[in-house]
Amino acid sequence: MINLRKLLLIAPLAAGCNQNPSTMNEPYKWPENIPTPTVEKHAKEFVMHGDKRVDEYYWLNERENPKVLEYLKAENAYVDTMMSGTKDLQEKLFQEMKGRIKEKDESVPVLNNGYYYFNKFEEGKQYPIFCRKKGSLDAAEEIMFDQNKMAEGHKFYSIGTIRISDNNELAAFTTDPVSRRLYDLQIKNLSTGEVYPEKIPNVEGSAVVWAADNKTIFYILQDTVTLLGYRVYRHTLGTDPHNDVLVYEEKDDRYYLDIDRSRSKKYVYIVSDMNEVSSEYRLLDASDPNGAFKVFEPRKMDFQYHLDHADDGKFYILTDWDAPNFRLMTAEPGKTAKENWKELIAARKDVYISEFNTFKNHLVLTEVKDAMRQLRVINNTTKKDEYIKFDEKVFTATQGSNPESNTDILRITYTSMTTPYTVIDYNMDTQEKTVKKQAEVIGYKKENYETERIWATARDGVKVPVTLLYKKGMKKDGTNPLLLMAYGSYGNSIFPYFSSNVISLVDRGFIYAIAHVRGGQEMGRNWYDEGHLLKKKNTFFDFIDCGEFLVKEKYTTNKHLYANGGSAGGLLMGAVLNLAPEMWNGVVAEVPFVDVITTMSDPSIPLTTGEYKEWGNPSDSAEYFYMKSYSPYDNVAPKNYPNILVTTGLHDSQVQYFEPAKWVAKLRELNKSKNIILFKTNMDAGHGGASGRFEALREDALMYAFMLALDGRAN
Repeated sequence: MINLRKLLLIAPLAAGCNQNPSTMNEPYKWPENIPTPTVEKHAKEFVMHGDKRVDEYYWLNERENPKVLEYLKAENAYVDTMMSGTKDLQEKLFQEMKGRIKEKDESVPVLNNGYYYFNKFEEGKQYPIFCRKKGSLDAAEEIMFDQNKMAEGHKFYSIGTIRISDNNELAAFTTDPVSRRLYDLQIKNLSTGEVYPEKIPNVEGSAVVWAADNKTIFYILQDTVTLLGYRVYRHTLGTDPHNDVLVYEEKDDRYYLDIDRSRSKKYVYIVSDMNEVSSEYRLLDASDPNGAFKVFEPRKMDFQYHLDHADDGKFYILTDWDAPNFRLMTAEPGKTAKENWKELIAARKDVYISEFNTFKNHLVLTEVKDAMRQLRVINNTTKKDEYIKFDEKVFTATQGSNPESNTDILRITYTSMTTPYTVIDYNMDTQEKTVKKQAEVIGYKKENYETERIWATARDGVKVPVTLLYKKGMKKDGTNPLLLMAYGSYGNSIFPYFSSNVISLVDRGFIYAIAHVRGGQEMGRNWYDEGHLLKKKNTFFDFIDCGEFLVKEKYTTNKHLYANGGSAGGLLMGAVLNLAPEMWNGVVAEVPFVDVITTMSDPSIPLTTGEYKEWGNPSDSAEYFYMKSYSPYDNVAPKNYPNILVTTGLHDSQVQYFEPAKWVAKLRELNKSKNIILFKTNMDAGHGGASGRFEALREDALMYAFMLALDGRAN
């Protein structure tokens, strides 16, 4: 349920905004006497473990019911009316954010199997163009896919993946024109431009793998109701997809399926994964596509491993076996049973190993410590071990695209709250860094901004890291508006990153803060264990305590404090609204997962069964009542709620639109304050919002205008 677009939006950013101080902090005048949309009530009872719940808005899940669509449109009209006074501000924000983007742009080429691959944007175009050059950057450019042309006639259009055959002649690609994340798989001849007639619907968007024969493709079929990928099929080029061969079916719907190809290209993998709990790999020799997949190590609860096969012939296994923060082990072909694994990199209590990559002469680890992601390079011959050094104290360094292993150059992506995304080539022998590209942010001057890391004390004494961005010269006098955001679920971590759009808030006096709350893994595996299942409330308490700490330290005051989270982070917003509604002047919940009990009790809803180990299984009474104790929808009560903006997408496949719809209706019914509650549905998009690089900016412009209006900064 994570909304990656909101977490990792890489649109280039920044530009100073000249505000007249005399126009600041004048209260926005909301239109008066505007009736809120009304919603019919139809009581539906749910009984479990002797506990009865009544849901009067359950009927809103009837997607095709004309009354539902009328209600959603009425809510959109209400938003437009209430925010009408910010129309000019929204357009100004949109133009600012758009103006920071270098419209004509190109990614850094990546060498893979004899071709340099890159994508580019043309001025005024919404989507990328995917290109390659053979052998040399001086070679002729070959356009593989122009997403702008492909998207013509569609309000939404997404390319899920592009996978190239070993002989470089064919591209398997997936497309979603609806935003339901049910993709169509097709094959294109890159020499002739012909798209072959076979078209396979309802596949996982990124799970497509070629065998070594250049004619066999493995893909995952999704259940069109639950949207779970549950079957792996083998397709032969030129044959009827109806005759595709089922090679594996996942019988346990708590596991998610994936398929991949090893770094050595020797194996095709089928991966069954229960998030942060259990995993299992099945291997097939890529040169024998009609062969049988064989289990590498059988699945077991509370045992995870992540596997790769390197060019040196060894298997490398990153595992939590007797190592909560993971350790790296190796296995020789023919001796892959767990008892034969040999430890290569030991586990440490304060460092979480999240990723590894093998090169001919080096091993690279991605390690997480103190809510920062760092890179560790080990020379295979000399055993020299070092961390790549950077000038900033708080940053995020990740391994970029490194498909070739016979090289001493490591591609890195680097960012911080003040440093735009930067692509660096690092020589692992000489430690020399070469900046290949830094995202150009038109008008942005890094020296005008500052970032810092502070540690808030949670109610149980745990120190929670908070990363801040603000305009240089900020004074801690309690007058600053502050936007606090977090996610805190599934072990997904939010590390310090540069956001172009946030600059529009910071330039208007806002402090932007990321609370690295429990439920992620910013502080290691224990950080996750202390923030899910029967300890989920720590996520909510951490967020509230971070907010209180920021007020106590005079970064802001409650009348200037705002909160934001999306998806599972939207659940966080719903929980803190019920637990501490008085803390916030405004809360923005994007595609929020708020009806925990009802959703987790319905295995036909997408993503339910696979989330039992995250939230709980309602059939277990202890887990049921714990979930009910914090479920935002179930705990709405007569209270003075703050100003709230809720967003969703009609075609959302991960958090269905009806969850926030019901939640807003109940909030309006029980709210005792006169504060504004707004609900906006994108009728053409899903969980990730609009697909075009510019249209997505309008959603952030609405969100920012809402907060600026509340803070008297809408001029």
